[in-house]
Amino acid sequence: MIYLSQLLGDPVYDLDGEKIGVVNDLGIATGEVFPRVTSLAVEGPGKTPFMVSWRKYVDTYSDDEIRLKVVKTDIRFSYLQPDEVLIARDLLNKQIVDTLGMRVVRVNDLKLSDTSSTQLRLIGAEVGVRGILRTLSPTLERVALRVAKAFGKTIPERIIAWNYMDLLERDLSNVKLSVSHKTLDDMHPADIADIIERLDPRLRGQVFAQLDDEQAADVMAEIEDDKADQIVDGMDEKSASRMLSEMDPDDAAELVGELDYDRAEKLLRLMGVHEQQAIRQLLGYREDTAGRIMTSEVVSLPQSTLVEDAIAVLKALDENFESVHYIYATDDDGRLSGVVPLNALIVAEPTDKLRDLMTSELVTASPEDDQEDVALDISKYNLLAMPVVDDDRKLLGIVTVDDALDVLEEEHEQDLQIAGGSSRDGRSRRGHDFLWLLRQEAWSLFWLVGTAIMLVAGGPDSLVLVQALAMPAALILADDSVSYVINYYLEYDEDDESAPSFAGFALKGLVLGVLFAAVIAMGTQLLANAFIDKDALSSAEALVGSTFTKGFVAAAVSIVVSFATAPIYLTIIRRRDDRGLDTSRYALTFTALAIALAIFVGISLAFQLGGLWVS
Repeated sequence: MIYLSQLLGDPVYDLDGEKIGVVNDLGIATGEVFPRVTSLAVEGPGKTPFMVSWRKYVDTYSDDEIRLKVVKTDIRFSYLQPDEVLIARDLLNKQIVDTLGMRVVRVNDLKLSDTSSTQLRLIGAEVGVRGILRTLSPTLERVALRVAKAFGKTIPERIIAWNYMDLLERDLSNVKLSVSHKTLDDMHPADIADIIERLDPRLRGQVFAQLDDEQAADVMAEIEDDKADQIVDGMDEKSASRMLSEMDPDDAAELVGELDYDRAEKLLRLMGVHEQQAIRQLLGYREDTAGRIMTSEVVSLPQSTLVEDAIAVLKALDENFESVHYIYATDDDGRLSGVVPLNALIVAEPTDKLRDLMTSELVTASPEDDQEDVALDISKYNLLAMPVVDDDRKLLGIVTVDDALDVLEEEHEQDLQIAGGSSRDGRSRRGHDFLWLLRQEAWSLFWLVGTAIMLVAGGPDSLVLVQALAMPAALILADDSVSYVINYYLEYDEDDESAPSFAGFALKGLVLGVLFAAVIAMGTQLLANAFIDKDALSSAEALVGSTFTKGFVAAAVSIVVSFATAPIYLTIIRRRDDRGLDTSRYALTFTALAIALAIFVGISLAFQLGGLWVS
């Protein structure tokens, strides 16, 4: 086995042993399961590039050199064919789709197999750390392997076979990779969406453009909102409109709602009347309500309908119709009167009527109900769909279980963000461990900043370092005051009758602040009484003790203020939530720490500048 990194830059000699250049790239024929190397790209004298046929001219090769069969005057240049790609240019350091692992990876090196003395074939891409080390230096790779072995570990190769690779930047080569190649077309829409979300923004549109309208609609429904509207913005209007027409009305309405108004109107006007009407109806409801996430694609029949007629209606549905789990029965006035599960319909007699099979005790939602409440009810009653009715009990649509799961997941992500937890995608945290640690222990950074400020303001001869020993108490409890607010917010809704009143919450916060401050003050006094003999103290020792005590006085005041301002933070979270905006715990924590720091430093400097350092 040999790697591309070992060949690049190797000298190329002709039959007489004269150096004619160095290896610049290798060309492969892509229409094979394991493609043959067909061309050798050489950088000649004066950095002049040229290409020759591998089969015609290459005699021998190794990881040190390549020798040709002819002298340099007999060489005839060749050109890249339509079914060929240059692997260093088109693959190395590029993003590819691992269609077996269904993920996006970056090619660090390429593994080649020497099937004969002159034949090379591409086996696959190295996407692991060994490829990076080998590219930097083969010696570095060997050292790393030996170090790992000394600790009883291994650094395995991570090779993705060619037949499980999918090129993303199609503008580099309009080729089919392999007859047996598993492409994006064979994947589930959710897997394709996951891959597209991980791509660089400039590549998302290129990959998405490879999908037909129906598949594009299914994939778009799975893509996160912020990335979905970026893709739609990059599409031409006709293509985007066709895709929206293929989507379920609720998914299309959610996407259109994220677009610029003028852009959304243009796309809607290009759609069919029926699809446009369904989407506009859903857009008429407020965000985060049942009406906004429901679908109007529902099977509703009079309760007097025979089973055989109902089955005929189901058979006539378009194949893209929303999944049917229930048939909703209506009375003579068109009001929802019951629901018939699909399994009950299948086992019933053809001449039975829906009224004989339906369940009349229904759990319904209003279009103005909060989407989270509806999702929780779907989970509570184990429903596959919940009907949404108006004040006259006329059926408007249904909220399906998949939409309910999306809502619960979204709410969970928001709660995690406010609580300071990580999202379901842990890659960012693993990739930025230092920043994560800094956020978790932000008070220590503020402590350093506060101490530096006090040193600059108080001068090197002051006792600010003694006073700064009390600062962590103020900062850590400021962080705890934010936790107090967030725990209350997550536990109680604003309209929860069982929740303590806002005044009660504010009073409890103030009491907690006073109690913590009192504990700090009394603890400091007890320590002073227990370990300090005031009669034996020198004047310098007395000054240090006084400074230490005043530091904890500053901390106590800061703690009281931190908990007294807790109602302000709660109000901010609730008001932003009402406007559909997320609030980061880290933003609240940094704000609370900054306020606590300002109070502590202000009081400490007041002691110093006011001449109160001596008792």
